[in-house]
Amino acid sequence: MRIVGGKHRGRNLKPPQGKNVRPTSDRTRESVFNILAHGFEGVELAGASVVDVFCGTGALGLEALSRGAEHVTFIDNDRGSLALAKENAATIGEWRNVTLLKFDAARLAPPPLAAKAPCQIAFLDAPYDRGMSKPALLGLLNKGWLAPGALVVVEVAANEELEPPRMLERVDERSYGAARVVFLQNRA
Repeated sequence: MRIVGGKHRGRNLKPPQGKNVRPTSDRTRESVFNILAHGFEGVELAGASVVDVFCGTGALGLEALSRGAEHVTFIDNDRGSLALAKENAATIGEWRNVTLLKFDAARLAPPPLAAKAPCQIAFLDAPYDRGMSKPALLGLLNKGWLAPGALVVVEVAANEELEPPRMLERVDERSYGAARVVFLQNRA
């Protein structure tokens, strides 16, 4: 695993141990960030506040920092994943620009001040086929995590159904092997 673009391009990230965490592939991450850079009017990664839900290794949020985001809040309910995201952030010298929160993404609390919310971009990469994406999306919307016009990038299994809350409009969708990435925009 490595950072694929921006100021930390080529820097290695520590991969997860075991099979509990399924990181987004480098190729998929590169495609997602190319789409973010060129695909959505009014969505700027530069200077953005980002939330990475079900953060795992932290690769999506760290890629955002490498490409100009100002701050990333990592959310996971697993201490091991948060420790790995913290270690990876320190490895690339971005520790001061992250906040780590041990939250159940299906029951999100309102963001603390350290999260620098509402966020302009959110990444959500829940375990596949467990129905965890929609409750997390509702929490992001209802608890004040998302700015008006915010973009939410959701990774699900290729054949997994995703019915987003009505305030989130599906603006793009791409398939990458076993994964499907859905781009949603907050119409609040």
